[in-house]
Amino acid sequence: MIYIPDFNDIKKAEKLIRPYIKRTPVMTCQSLNDIAAADLYFKCENFQKVGAFKFRGASNAVFSLTDEEAARGVATHSSGNHAQALALASKMRGIKSYIVMPDNSPQVKKDAVAGYGAEIIYCEPTLEARESTLKTVTDKTGAIFIHPYDNAKVIAGQGTAAMELLDEIKELDCVIAPVGGGGLLSGTALSVKALSPSTDVIAAEPEGADDAARSFKAGKIIPSVKPNTICDGLLTSLGERNYEIIRNNVSDIVTVSEPAIKQAFRLIWERMKIIVEPSSAVTLALVLEKKIDLRDKKIGLIISGGNVDLARLNGYLE
Repeated sequence: MIYIPDFNDIKKAEKLIRPYIKRTPVMTCQSLNDIAAADLYFKCENFQKVGAFKFRGASNAVFSLTDEEAARGVATHSSGNHAQALALASKMRGIKSYIVMPDNSPQVKKDAVAGYGAEIIYCEPTLEARESTLKTVTDKTGAIFIHPYDNAKVIAGQGTAAMELLDEIKELDCVIAPVGGGGLLSGTALSVKALSPSTDVIAAEPEGADDAARSFKAGKIIPSVKPNTICDGLLTSLGERNYEIIRNNVSDIVTVSEPAIKQAFRLIWERMKIIVEPSSAVTLALVLEKKIDLRDKKIGLIISGGNVDLARLNGYLE
């Protein structure tokens, strides 16, 4: 049996990580409201430490360790925001972190992880290589594996973002979050359903990486195979804990097209004047594409992060 976190875990996480994380702003934009014909409230995790919501879950996982566990250090495999988040959380606690990264990871992310003091171990860019390299590292060091999303402490930490959103903005009709592995979505769903049961939780997912939508409809996890999208943070398959929470608490998972994602990405940059990554833009893309009717609704959107590879910016905007 695996432990499935609940809202009590999120409340504990909020108290534990409060000294370490940022309470991020909720922003509005009248021009986007007019375009969407809805009232939009953006929870801006792009302003979180390391530039993404991932720092919440990593902090909860790291600071929940006993002193004996922490002395062994922590390890994970990640090419993106979780790597940076775990590296910084570990640095703040004063413990060792080992990050297995694919050798083709963006240089900006390699530099950030190294800058936070983690030991990086490179591997081939396949899931098998990541997992086998991680096992070698943990066998050698005794470090504790912190999964990027299928981890109860991580899920609870991610749920604090929606907890803050609902503390600030009342009576939302729905909250929209991106979905990749499901850490943010599952934590969001737990918070929303505990604090505002009548509020729908909807996930946004790229059409080219639609395994979560297919899993949701099939009633079982369908792995991601050869995903193709500019949303590099949404390429992974759902975790077991994440899927169990999602299937019981999420109203729908809606896929959005690449043109809609690019349009939303551009609009957020141009109209809100903030830096977001493409994986964040899927929430607004869902509203703009109008596959479901959200007109005149009061909508919370989780902006998951702002770590953009500027070398690829032109491709995002084409």
